[in-house]
Amino acid sequence: MTSDDTRVSDLRKRVAEQMPQARADLAQLVGLKSVADPRQFPPEECERTAYWVADAFAAVGLTRVGLHETPDGSKAVIASRPAPPGAPTVLLYCHYDVQPPLDDAAWRTPVWELTEKDGRWYGRGAADCKGNIVMHLTALRALGTDLPVGVTLVAEGSEEQGTGGLERFVEANPDLLRADAILVCDSGNFAVGVPTFTETLRGNVNVVVTVETLAGPLHSGMFGGAAPDALAAMIKLLDSLRDEHGNTTVDGLANDETWSGVQYPEDQFRTDAGLLSGVGLLGDGTVADMLWARPALTVLGIDAPKVVGSSAAVQPIARARLNLRIPPGTDPEKAHQALVAHLKSHTPWQAKLNIELESTGAPFRSGRGGPARAAMESALATAYGRPATTQGQGGSIPLCNVFADTYPDAEIMLLGVEEPQCLIHAPNESVDPTEIEHLALAEALFLSSYTR
Repeated sequence: MTSDDTRVSDLRKRVAEQMPQARADLAQLVGLKSVADPRQFPPEECERTAYWVADAFAAVGLTRVGLHETPDGSKAVIASRPAPPGAPTVLLYCHYDVQPPLDDAAWRTPVWELTEKDGRWYGRGAADCKGNIVMHLTALRALGTDLPVGVTLVAEGSEEQGTGGLERFVEANPDLLRADAILVCDSGNFAVGVPTFTETLRGNVNVVVTVETLAGPLHSGMFGGAAPDALAAMIKLLDSLRDEHGNTTVDGLANDETWSGVQYPEDQFRTDAGLLSGVGLLGDGTVADMLWARPALTVLGIDAPKVVGSSAAVQPIARARLNLRIPPGTDPEKAHQALVAHLKSHTPWQAKLNIELESTGAPFRSGRGGPARAAMESALATAYGRPATTQGQGGSIPLCNVFADTYPDAEIMLLGVEEPQCLIHAPNESVDPTEIEHLALAEALFLSSYTR
């Protein structure tokens, strides 16, 4: 056995021995209701989580640890250990805030209690992104003091709200997080056991649309048929955003691009997405085309009367929150302008229309070459016993573009524990603990072997 084989075997054993602690860590983190929206959860929950993260990384040997307030009021946890002379620095990213639980009744396990079921660990944030926090901790524990590179950890406190606190903080404090390689661990493998680099991310445009037609609600028997119904106008407007095949149709945005990388088998996607039997997929492209190469418009919410308690009335106003995902190569400002122009030109019955921009985010494409990428490819192959593949991802991480602009010489890689079965952002979120273990080993191997 060579010295390298011995090193790998030793690290594999150390990571495996840390998995009970990883479960205990994740149980504590999931128990913290760190939704970064004071309208829904007390801000103290996020602050408690930030201190937990800071204490945990101080305990594994990172020495410069602090909580830094960002422009949106959230606190970023930053901890670091300087690089030895001549050695590179690696930035480890994660976020400690989580999505709200949505419908508590839809959860099959307690939302805020880590629960093992069929080999997976369930709970809000178990994967996105507290599972990645635990993965970082497990890798650093396995390495102990054997760190030939510098390490900086940043844990964001408001990623799920999209308010841009950490993006603005990085721009204002570029030296604090400067690194040669950046591991953005808020992504995931193509499937459990398939090591994967996410190379592209879609950007996004979020708007709130309001349609008004009447001064107030009217009796549907006396006025319905001639009086314009704002809710019906909204339905007709939203219908203009997809064609009969389900393709997103925003005037001025191309919707026929194709994905040239790894394909997503339709049967696997149906299983991963939980499609009901007989329900068709959207679009006339492949699954990969629709997810990673084309725009996608999603109606996130509608303000309308609930069925129970609704009255026989013509509605005077309707509101909808829209999320437009855009692929690499599409400028978010141009996409916003195209969406606004489309909505204005397709509003029926001369209804009054108001469009409020919530946020935009640019798409992202990572590089493929460089010593960090080579070292991580080797580490993933060793940890998983198979070569890594690549994929796109439909989600948006605007921070990646800020990192790329602020640190143009850094290699940025997107990885993480959030494979499709995790159901992130949905009820019954879970993580496969083998993903935490394999990625912790890969990260430990990378940190112990990467040189500039």
